[in-house]
Amino acid sequence: MHEKPFWETTPLDQMSRKQWESLCDGCARCCLTKIQNDFTEDIYYTNVACHLLDESSCRCTRYTERQQLVPDCVVLASDQLGKFTWLPDTCAYRLLDEGKPLPQWHPLISGDSDSVHAAGMSVRGRTIAEDSVNEDKIEDFIIHWIPKTRAHKNA
Repeated sequence: MHEKPFWETTPLDQMSRKQWESLCDGCARCCLTKIQNDFTEDIYYTNVACHLLDESSCRCTRYTERQQLVPDCVVLASDQLGKFTWLPDTCAYRLLDEGKPLPQWHPLISGDSDSVHAAGMSVRGRTIAEDSVNEDKIEDFIIHWIPKTRAHKNA
């Protein structure tokens, strides 16, 4: 009999640190600057990337100290369950929190860490550095290849 993978049997709030970290598919969409409409609560993604993002690997260059270097960097944790609605609808944390399966291109399914890039789901080759953008013009950088989402009222 085939044993089910941990993400299908272990609740998010009971995962080990290693299991939790392995859920990240490496898309780096969460590393993009987002804008929230105060009236509709819609969240729009821009192609402006955090200065700590290595665009070729789609990984943070200073992962362990990111929150000290970028105070508004959100560190995902299981105590935030039900509040992942600001994440892209392809994010494993959000999908599992909503009771949905991981996509076929997710590295845990495919067994290949590059499958997220091959599927066109990562930000590789699609971002600009945040220090090259005038903050007053951030709306000019809204992208449509990541659908807008709506923030959870309690997020």
